[in-house]
Amino acid sequence: MSKYVHQLSGGDLRSIAQANNVVATVNSQEEFDELFSELENPERKVVMRAADALEKISINHPEYVQKHKTNILALCQKATDKELKWHLALMVSRINLDDTEFEKIWTTLANWAMSQHESKIVRVNSIQGLYELLMRKPEWQQSFDSILTAVEKEPIASIKARIKKLKNVRK
Repeated sequence: MSKYVHQLSGGDLRSIAQANNVVATVNSQEEFDELFSELENPERKVVMRAADALEKISINHPEYVQKHKTNILALCQKATDKELKWHLALMVSRINLDDTEFEKIWTTLANWAMSQHESKIVRVNSIQGLYELLMRKPEWQQSFDSILTAVEKEPIASIKARIKKLKNVRK
């Protein structure tokens, strides 16, 4: 059990508990690694909150996630809990990927973005993750545009808002 599990436990799934406090205390690869181990915790709330903290940390320290590339790629293929997918969709876009890995992750995120069975947050974050990946490989623009065209037709405000935001950024 890591030193973070107590801060990530308790309450219900609508709460992030002390995840933001954990973010503030992780200042090294070793601490990130210890927190990352909580993604294997049997308690869904702990996994969700650990993923939230890891994703937030990876914004400023994308190098920390690189060490966990294999695990993150595997989690993207086997994750079933929407709360984990929310954060994986963003975190995976910060990893250096070879062409085969890129294609596989692109397909996973595209499937999540287009699936009406996924939560709205998973779908929005998948669109954002795809956009971040597109910044590295502009040759995927046509695929990205096709995905946006497909999901834009749905009457979902959060998806429409994200698409509008991304289109404004690209102008």
